[in-house]
Amino acid sequence: MLLDKLEEIENKYNELTRLLSDPEIFSDYTRSQKYSKERSDLEEIVEKIREYKKTLSGMQEAEEILGAPGDDGLKELAVAELEELKEKKPRIEEEIKLLLVPKDPRDEKNIILEIRAGTGGDEAALFAYDLFRMYTKYAESRRWKVEIMDMSSTGVGGIKEVVAEIQGKGAYSRMKYESGTHRVQRVPATETSGRIHTSAATVAVLPEAEEVDIKVEEKDLRVDTFCSSGPGGQGVNTTYSAVRIVHVPTGLVVSCQDSRSQIKNREKAMKVLRSRLYEVEIEKQERERSQERKSQVGSGDRSERIRTYNFPQNRVTDHRIGVTLHKLSVILEGQLDEIIDHLIAHYQAEKLKEI
Repeated sequence: MLLDKLEEIENKYNELTRLLSDPEIFSDYTRSQKYSKERSDLEEIVEKIREYKKTLSGMQEAEEILGAPGDDGLKELAVAELEELKEKKPRIEEEIKLLLVPKDPRDEKNIILEIRAGTGGDEAALFAYDLFRMYTKYAESRRWKVEIMDMSSTGVGGIKEVVAEIQGKGAYSRMKYESGTHRVQRVPATETSGRIHTSAATVAVLPEAEEVDIKVEEKDLRVDTFCSSGPGGQGVNTTYSAVRIVHVPTGLVVSCQDSRSQIKNREKAMKVLRSRLYEVEIEKQERERSQERKSQVGSGDRSERIRTYNFPQNRVTDHRIGVTLHKLSVILEGQLDEIIDHLIAHYQAEKLKEI
């Protein structure tokens, strides 16, 4: 029963409050911090539980007034109050259910965004560029900072691959559903017969891992330096500032040449490496726990075709949730909130089924 679950949460909150007032625990920094965080995490839902209980109590009182003899004026007030509380009750229940959905501890993390051109040659590379521009504009709209860590461009204005860090509050919570294969249908500029081509690019969104999240042993690394290539002005191709790191146990390879400083490039490459290893570890844990990942929206499977961008019809379709928006032009300008909100709502609904 929902009420039993809510009672259990409130009792836990009250117990934590009692423990934090205990001088013995207050003087123990580690335990005090642990209990304070647990209590803080429950504050929002406990406040909503108390509002819900107050609503139920108010409904009961109004019904008792209506069922007992008394003056009509008081009963009229009770009818009005009961109607108001009846409307309020389901809204609070929904809010409580959403608060019961387990929070992803990675939601507040910065992200490492990786985009790679897939099938489709130059057209796929141009589409990869369009996706990166779209995400960059979305990040700007939310006042997130975007920093390119590595990029491989083509001669026609496209990109074979780009790796970037996006820093900002809630970046992972909003962007985590973007991992997968994105498909585009349009007439390329080089197509003389007007035939629509289909090409693709893959997107990976990794929560940025700190050293406390994943420990990388120095002995497991092979670090190579080489001359940077591409735009960069004086110093490119003359100094060994670019860095390539190989994680020997897994075979993961990360390169970074964005900065003229070898030290900075190594720091950036290590960020990407830690994030990739973190993702591998999380996936391993989830596979061991259950097969839940397969049914989740935004599982991160990069082979999964998640979205189609159809230019002739100005249409974007997200295949995971069956949502189609005829707003391709504005979505490519970074206005992604509507489609992301649909994904979040779907994810929360799936989680609510488990409660």
